[in-house]
Amino acid sequence: MADNWNILGHEWAVDMLRQHVARGETRHAYLFAGPPGVGRRTLALRFAQALNCERPMSAGEPCGLCRTCKQIDAMQHPDLNVIQAVDEDGHPKEGGTLRVDQIREIQRTLNLKPYQSPYRVAVFLRFQEANDNASNALLKTLEEAPAHAVLLLTADNPEQLLPTINSRCEILRLRALPIEAVSADLIHRGIEEERARLFAHISGGRPGFARRLVDDATVLEKREERLNDLQTLLPAPRVEKFSYAEKLAKDKDAMRQTILVWLSYWRDVLLRVAGAETPLVNVDRNMEIEFLAGRLDLSIARKVVSEHESALEKMERNVNSRLLAEVLLLDLPKV
Repeated sequence: MADNWNILGHEWAVDMLRQHVARGETRHAYLFAGPPGVGRRTLALRFAQALNCERPMSAGEPCGLCRTCKQIDAMQHPDLNVIQAVDEDGHPKEGGTLRVDQIREIQRTLNLKPYQSPYRVAVFLRFQEANDNASNALLKTLEEAPAHAVLLLTADNPEQLLPTINSRCEILRLRALPIEAVSADLIHRGIEEERARLFAHISGGRPGFARRLVDDATVLEKREERLNDLQTLLPAPRVEKFSYAEKLAKDKDAMRQTILVWLSYWRDVLLRVAGAETPLVNVDRNMEIEFLAGRLDLSIARKVVSEHESALEKMERNVNSRLLAEVLLLDLPKV
C-alpha cells in the first residue's frame, strides 16, 4: 500500500494507529470524529486492514492487495461488521436510526472467535444516529468486549455521544484538509483545474465529499437547487415560507441535507461580515455572499448561523420537523 495507507491527509492519525498495531498496543475501541466526507470511514477500514492483513509490508503497514485487505476494502470480510442507521424497512440510510437490536446482534457476533483473522472488527458508522437504547447497549458492549474484538465508531463530533462512551474510546478528531490539498488530489485524478478548485471549495476541504461531487452530478445539482431556493425565500412572504416548510419537512433526510447546505452558505456570509481571510466554501456564490454581507451586521449573521446549527441538533433529537422548518424560515433575515 502507498505511503500513509493510501489516505489523503490525516498523517498524524495514520502514524498513531500504525504504531498501535506495530507495538501491540491496540485499544479495544476508537472513535473517528469529524465532518462527513473528511475520511472517517476510510481511516477505520484502513486500520481494520492493518490489524488483519495477511501479508503486511511491515508491522502496521497493510499490503492492500491480499484477499483480506480487498474484502475489508469492499466491507465484505467475515470478521468485519459494518453497523449503521437504517430506515423503517431496515435498509441502511443516512439520517435514519441506529437501533438497539442492531447492537444486540453485534454483541453476539463479537463474542465468537474470529473466523479467519486475528481480530473481529465492528465499524459503527455515524454513531450519533444511535437512539438512547442503542447507545446504552453499546456501552455494555464496550465494557465487556473480548480481547479479539476492536470497535471503531465514526461520528460528526464526540459531544453528540454519551460521555461514558467517549471515555472508553481512543478519540481521533479529524480536521478538514487545506483546500489546495484537495484540489491537487482532484487534478491528479484527471479533473480540470477550475472544476477541481470549485469542488475543493464546496467540499470545505473534505476529500470524500469532493470525490462525491466528481462522481455524482446530482449532488452538485441538488446543492444548486437548495441555494436557489434560499435566495427565493429571503424576500418571500410568510405564506410562501410556510408552504416551503411543509414541503421540506416531508423528508427528514432531505431537510437535514438542505439545512447543511444553507449552513455552509451562512457561515460564508458570517466570514465576510467579520472580514475573515478564510476561503469561502460556496466560492461560486461569491457575489451573492458579498451582497448579503453588506446588508447584515455581525450579530445578525452570527444569529442565523447559530439558528441553523441549533436546527440540526434538534433534528437529531427528533423535534417536530415541520415546526422546526417554519421557525427557521420565519427567522431568516429580511434583506
